[in-house]
Amino acid sequence: MGDMANSSVDFYPKNQRQELNHAGGFGCTLSELRSLMELRGAEAIQKVQETYSDVNGLCRRLKTSPTEGLSDNLTDLEKRRQIYGQNFIPPKKPKTFLQLVWEALQDVTLIILEIAAIISLGLSFYAPPGEESEACGNVSAGGEDEGESEAGWIEGAAILLSVICVVLVTAFNDWSKEKQFRGLQSRIEQEQKFTVIRNGQQVQIPVAELVVGDIAQVKYGDLLPADGVLIQGNDLKIDESSLTGESDHVRKSVEKDPMLLSGTHVMEGSGRMVVTAVGVNSQTGIIFTLLGAGGEEEEKKDKKAKKQDGAVAMEMQPLKSAEGGEMEEREKKKASVPKKEKSVLQGKLTKLAVQIGKAGLVMSAITVIILVLYFVIQTFVIDRRTWITECTPVYVQYFVKFFIIGVTVLVVAVPEGLPLAVTISLAYSVKKMMKDNNLVRHLDACETMGNATAICSDKTGTLTTNRMTVVQCYLGDNHYKETPDPSNLNPKTLDLLVHAIAVNSAYTTKLLPPEKEGGLPRQVGNKTECSLLGFVVELRRDYQAVRDQMPEEKLYKVYTFNSVRKSMSTVTCMPDGGYRLFSKGASEIVLKKCTNILNSNGELRSFRPRDRDEMVKKVIEPMACDGLRTICIAYRDFPAGKEPEWDNENEIVIDLTCIAVVGIEDPVRPEVPEAIRKCQRAGITVRMVTGDNINTARAIAAKCGIIQPGEDFLCLEGKEFNRRIRNEKGEIEQERLDKIWPKLRVLARSSPTDKHTLVKGIIDSTTGEQRQVVAVTGDGTNDGPALKKADVGFAMGIAGTDVAKEASDIILTDDNFSSIVRAVMWGRNVYDSISKFLQFQLTVNVVAVIVAFTGACITQDSPLKAVQMLWVNLIMDTFASLALATEPPTESLLLRKPYGRNKPLISRTMMKNILGHAVYQLTIIFTLLFVGEVFFDIDSGRNAPLHSPSSEHYTIIFNTFVMMQLFNEINARKIHGERNVFDGIFGNPIFCSIVLGTFGIQIVIVQFGGKPFSCSPLNAEQWLWCLFVGIGELVWGQVIASIPTSQLKCLKEAGHGPGKDEITDEEMAEDEEEIDHAERELRRGQILWFRGLNRIQTQMEVVSTFKRSGSFQGAVRRRSSVLSQLHDIRVVKAFRSSLYEGLEKPDTKTSIHNFMTTPEFLINDYIHNIPLIDDTDVEESEAPPRRRFGASPPQSPNKNNNAIDSGIYLSTDASKTPTSSSSPVSPLHSMETSL
Repeated sequence: MGDMANSSVDFYPKNQRQELNHAGGFGCTLSELRSLMELRGAEAIQKVQETYSDVNGLCRRLKTSPTEGLSDNLTDLEKRRQIYGQNFIPPKKPKTFLQLVWEALQDVTLIILEIAAIISLGLSFYAPPGEESEACGNVSAGGEDEGESEAGWIEGAAILLSVICVVLVTAFNDWSKEKQFRGLQSRIEQEQKFTVIRNGQQVQIPVAELVVGDIAQVKYGDLLPADGVLIQGNDLKIDESSLTGESDHVRKSVEKDPMLLSGTHVMEGSGRMVVTAVGVNSQTGIIFTLLGAGGEEEEKKDKKAKKQDGAVAMEMQPLKSAEGGEMEEREKKKASVPKKEKSVLQGKLTKLAVQIGKAGLVMSAITVIILVLYFVIQTFVIDRRTWITECTPVYVQYFVKFFIIGVTVLVVAVPEGLPLAVTISLAYSVKKMMKDNNLVRHLDACETMGNATAICSDKTGTLTTNRMTVVQCYLGDNHYKETPDPSNLNPKTLDLLVHAIAVNSAYTTKLLPPEKEGGLPRQVGNKTECSLLGFVVELRRDYQAVRDQMPEEKLYKVYTFNSVRKSMSTVTCMPDGGYRLFSKGASEIVLKKCTNILNSNGELRSFRPRDRDEMVKKVIEPMACDGLRTICIAYRDFPAGKEPEWDNENEIVIDLTCIAVVGIEDPVRPEVPEAIRKCQRAGITVRMVTGDNINTARAIAAKCGIIQPGEDFLCLEGKEFNRRIRNEKGEIEQERLDKIWPKLRVLARSSPTDKHTLVKGIIDSTTGEQRQVVAVTGDGTNDGPALKKADVGFAMGIAGTDVAKEASDIILTDDNFSSIVRAVMWGRNVYDSISKFLQFQLTVNVVAVIVAFTGACITQDSPLKAVQMLWVNLIMDTFASLALATEPPTESLLLRKPYGRNKPLISRTMMKNILGHAVYQLTIIFTLLFVGEVFFDIDSGRNAPLHSPSSEHYTIIFNTFVMMQLFNEINARKIHGERNVFDGIFGNPIFCSIVLGTFGIQIVIVQFGGKPFSCSPLNAEQWLWCLFVGIGELVWGQVIASIPTSQLKCLKEAGHGPGKDEITDEEMAEDEEEIDHAERELRRGQILWFRGLNRIQTQMEVVSTFKRSGSFQGAVRRRSSVLSQLHDIRVVKAFRSSLYEGLEKPDTKTSIHNFMTTPEFLINDYIHNIPLIDDTDVEESEAPPRRRFGASPPQSPNKNNNAIDSGIYLSTDASKTPTSSSSPVSPLHSMETSL
């Protein structure tokens, strides 16, 4: 091949010869390949033919072989990487720790505290001259000596220190969360492998190792990792909606459209392509580079965008109605609905936090006002003092102290530990769920799973082992219950059967020798095909020999398996010039097409409908009732001479001759029945949705325990299901669906659309008292829509296609149903952890706020100092969230019904606990505050002057308060009113170490904290009393547990989910964009940029055409594809009334760049969004004023359009048109943009 490249230099034109040197000896430069990949369809083929003569020519230039692939020569691979780049798109830079610290500092309460602390510091250093004079009243009286007044700065410094602590903890948490998430992402990316041919062998390599010139095997369900040109394809259809927004599948073939783009999904068929662009040079890479071309550029753009108000106004709408009014209404509603829909729990929490925050704000404001008033009245009214200038600093110092007390009340009231608890709990669960074979892609999915009320599961591979084996067969008029002895079979029939299986299956499917001696052979590829190959091996034949005789390139035509056909057929050429078609598929579908059958002598016998019914009764139904999957294998011969019309599939795959019907067993996983029993006990309905025969499905459902004898349930086939839920017009009616789904347990022979319909129907149903939360499992490409629609989508990690994984929230790494049950446990555990934390936190909040408030009002000084409050805050928030959020789940979580969407976060029982414990703590603290000095025989700490030393009295109050919190933390471990709060406490080392650690630090603070913590050391007796009161919490907890909650009707619940009226808007928004939200955020930018990119290309073409041809009409005609599909008459009218008369109605559609052509978009943007390449156009101010075209094409029935899904609404407020379109812009630009 080297010689080829050398000799080829001679017949290249000169300029290409220079490029060759740049391309490092390869016959294509990077830019040449990039520009090639931007072409589509006929243009692309023309370009390939002009430049390289054909695809093989392209392979020769890239020094690769279409059949053998690249060699594993490392230097060659490295050279390719240097010239053409690696298949790796660098991720956006993560936030640095300092950026996260800065973000944490933005917290409002912290800012207030910082200001207070700085003022306090400043004032403590300022010693007023009139300090000693009596004029300022008892302000400076008291036991102040020199050393004490020096220490005035400590309080401010201590507050600052604790603020720094809180900030660092928050920042560290964010940082580790980010790091974990990146680790998860890279793990998902590393796991993605792709099949390529190297040295003539198929090997799986990580996607990142693909290089230009690799020959890649493309098959159904793949997500293409790089751009390439098709070399050979069977019935290949690609979903390019992620790039073009066109939801129709694009047929790819070597003759018509060989361009395959990265980031698109293979929906049908298979093929081989030569990789032409990787990483940042591939189509996806180009978008990503545009998207994240460094954060700096983005920021600049953001600033620019703000100036160009129109750039932001560019919105796109799915057309629901011709009138714009309705749209605008919805637009406004949309704007108010947050883009990323929060999970159920986040919604409830946000609401609760806001309520608590408001209450805290009111309390702190009242505290400050009362303190200031009291001080002013006491000093200036009762003591009749006058305000003297030299006393001002002293008074201000008092006011600052009051302000700090107020802020502390607020800080303690606001539960800023909530987000922390949620994050820790989710992050911890996600990490642990990895061990339970759940790879969580979206954090909130893990918590939503705890609320699941229904699971729609696949059968194959999830409920069953997906290790298929042929156990029965009907062959030559005999029904064999086990594999027949090959010597008893007719050799001709056996030979036909072996060929039919070996040739008519994906060549990527094969059996490999077992990993362990004596184990079962490893099945690679499609499991059903593996079982058939295993059957061939059991018949003591070699399928590989047959395949070697008939390599894949020699197959004449392949009709690949898809969910509509439910069969696969392959055409081969016979030596006599005729053709033979082999077909296999679902028995009832293939048998309907059979007119003959092979008898025991291997001769044809006619097969009439009567025979078919008998066969279904005698063979297929008994097999299905044993839970077997029945597959029919057939063939048909075409005589030599006139070649049939292969594209007319209905004429080809008929008149078949049945060779055999096999029954394939896929045993139920041993752990599944138990897992399903757990689900049912936990109040979760399990439904089975499968493409299998109804009898097989019913048999497996009974084995799993999904249906029990004597229960009232439905098992339907897809057809029957559709008949029941659709009205005469064929539209789905929710009322009809509501009659069916509650009893439906098995849906057999279902198409992907049926699955999606069922999931959507259950989610949208309003029959029950609360909305259902549905989890769905799926593995195939066709399950994508259902996985996206579901509240939680589970994709199979082993059998799942890339498309399914992409659409899912959680990936089951072992494809096992019992892992879903673990996910339910973890989800409920997250919910409970947060409830535990809330119960603990709110008790502390209530007590601390009331103590600070009453204390301040009665004694002008909060018994708990600012620094002490911050320490309490630290215990409550950070430590408690760590301790309570990391409780491992227990089986008992599965004994209760799901909470549902509307159940409040704080149940009655929890409210009882919170208020009960608050009463106990307040009683103790107020007793200590007002009679403590008598009881302990110490000096009273009340009414102490400013800067006075800390008293033992207040230290005891602080210490008792903390002790009570510590023991209450143990109480908080149970939220459903259980008696034994110590149950399983040693199973959680984090909890134990945090409680003991906090206790240790508390001893240090009290004994050695001194001035900064306003503490004075206590003796052993005082310590024992504090501990005794703390332990009293546990006893009191038992007392509270004895009070039946049902008696306390007066208790309110708190933290409900969103109300009915609030839901509707969000649901509406959700219905319009059925796409998962984290992805939507990513995709929005991607699509907008894509549009931008496409636009610029379109503009360049228009500009160049405009320059070439004098007439504008010519330009429009040449660029007619831009207008294609806008066949609506209104468009034409709009054009006629526009500046240019007589534009012709275009009707071609060639280029992928016509992103504007999809009839689902209404594009009204009227402001110069993306600068024209040729900027001079804009400056010609004498250009005539713009008109605007309103194009509203007909509503397409196809809603599955990614551009819409992604929540991009490119439509502007119609009312602004006249005013805003007066900006002078060139006619060219006006024409371009208004399209």
